[in-house]
Amino acid sequence: MAKATPSGYDASNIQVLEGLEAVRKRPGMYIGSTDQRGLHHMLREIVDNSVDEALAGVCDHILAIIGKDDVITVIDNGRGIPVDMHPKEKRSALEVIMTTLHAGGKFGGGGYKVSGGLHGVGASVVNALSDHMSVEVQKAGDTKLYRQEYSRGIPQGPVAVVGKSPKEAHGTTTRFHADTDIFKEGHNYSYDILVQWFREWAYLTRGLRLTLRDERSDREMTFLFEGGIVSYVRHLNRNRQTVSEKPFYVEKETPAGLVEVALQYNDSFGEVTQTYVNNIHTVDGGTHLSGFKSALTRTINDYAKKNGHMKGDESLSGDDVREGLTAIISVKLEDPQFEGQTKAKLGSPEMAGAVQSVVNDALGAWLEENPGQARRVVEKCLTAARAREAARKARELVQRKGGLDNFSLPGKLADCSERDPAKSELYIVEGDSAGGSAKQGRDRRFQAILPLWGKILNVEKARLDKMLQNQAIRTLVTALGTSIGDQFDLGKLRYGRIIIMTDADVDGAHIRTLLLTFFYRNLLPLIENGHIYIAQPPLYKLRVGRTEHWIYNDAELDKRTAELDANGTRYEVQRYKGLGEMNPDQLWETTMDPAIRTLLQVSIEDAAQADETFDMLMGAAVPPRKKFIQTHAQYVQNLDV
Repeated sequence: MAKATPSGYDASNIQVLEGLEAVRKRPGMYIGSTDQRGLHHMLREIVDNSVDEALAGVCDHILAIIGKDDVITVIDNGRGIPVDMHPKEKRSALEVIMTTLHAGGKFGGGGYKVSGGLHGVGASVVNALSDHMSVEVQKAGDTKLYRQEYSRGIPQGPVAVVGKSPKEAHGTTTRFHADTDIFKEGHNYSYDILVQWFREWAYLTRGLRLTLRDERSDREMTFLFEGGIVSYVRHLNRNRQTVSEKPFYVEKETPAGLVEVALQYNDSFGEVTQTYVNNIHTVDGGTHLSGFKSALTRTINDYAKKNGHMKGDESLSGDDVREGLTAIISVKLEDPQFEGQTKAKLGSPEMAGAVQSVVNDALGAWLEENPGQARRVVEKCLTAARAREAARKARELVQRKGGLDNFSLPGKLADCSERDPAKSELYIVEGDSAGGSAKQGRDRRFQAILPLWGKILNVEKARLDKMLQNQAIRTLVTALGTSIGDQFDLGKLRYGRIIIMTDADVDGAHIRTLLLTFFYRNLLPLIENGHIYIAQPPLYKLRVGRTEHWIYNDAELDKRTAELDANGTRYEVQRYKGLGEMNPDQLWETTMDPAIRTLLQVSIEDAAQADETFDMLMGAAVPPRKKFIQTHAQYVQNLDV
């Protein structure tokens, strides 16, 4: 191979991106992506700034409007962005904030004690990625209305006085239209996603009124929770039978920052613990979560032993005291340190001790003052401990019989020859006919097939010991290789992609939901690390003459048949209800060939919402499920009865 010459690389090859050019060049670095997720992140950045005003105690109402023209408007009654001349930049502070990265009042300048927007990039990034943006400012005591307009981050003129403002009025109004050169998929704002965010902001900022208005569909919701995170806990537990009548709550200012905790037990077998730092959802926890866990385990153990609920060396583990727990931990501090750039995990060491001390003292006192509720909580934890011991014995028994052992893979599994998990995939299918077609149609080098007979256990209503008595679950866990419970090991996963492939009918949807419930409740890291997928088999085969077309949804079928009807073309439509109706080559061509197939990757956008959904669909409470079915029944198509 000829050696490359060292010439041709000099100073002229070095590109310097001025101002906000870097944002437009690499938008994903600043908002994560340029799809719907990034589009929503734009709105969130602006609302976050208004919420920071509420955290500073100078704003109590935020209104966000999705316009029919896809223009987003965010109005708050905070102090209003400063418009006076910046002493160093020699231009309006408003222009500096809106056009300069890392410019803002959140770097210790006294503008904010605590804030969610910590890096000073939010408003300027949204400005850079909008084809049009305007900001209007009203300052208390000032009768002038100020405005500046921008296009793709470039001011279209100086900050100007555009009208009069009532002397008592104050706040900021921001309008922007996301640039379709960046967001090529369009402006598909989801009202439902935004409603969840607004509800969460309102829970975390007690007394803040947030309104979301969607002019496209004439919908509007307002959230105001004087109960704060106690109301949040009640909301999360609304479809469950609670163990204690009232949630425990504590709020205390410490040298490390403000600590606020609310918790309540329910009769489920799962745990929902949400942690926040300055209203930022820390999905990976951090020091505040570790402090809470330590305090919870220690305090309940101390109370149970002191009051004679346990004997000898008996003790409750962390898992025991968190079964059926719903908890919100919210801390607010001046200079939080996060691990990584995503703010997903708090690293500030002082918060571990602060949360632990606050919860130790307050929860210990609450248990002593509420002996009836305390007894029920301890009994719940002891029941969990006994069930966990029963599950351990059941797992050991199954392992001795070869039921969870990699060395004795289930006979139903048609394995692949590839041994690198990153290159292999497991299809989970239902029954003999689909399993037979899949086994014959697959690529044996990297595709394994696991047929499951009958419906898997609804794990929403079962503990681990009962799960391990279910043959389908034992077969699945053995095939995956990860084990389950406290012995789960993601490093032993045998397949990089686990693909649920069920029939396109009601039974298939039910089995898929049962499998997703099992993965969510017991093998959550598989979802969090992007290993779970859902296959998309076709619903119809459209035959036009000798040509066959595969149709994957009703909308596509309606469009194609309308086009054919308009030209008087004859055609035949065949509806596929089961995978077993397809020949192996058809199944490969439509659903299993990596070159042309469509897979849906299962992700968790909002853990709390996902938990609520699984509990509502699969849990013991019937009324919420009945209400859901009645509300959404009108949207069901092709219902097989």
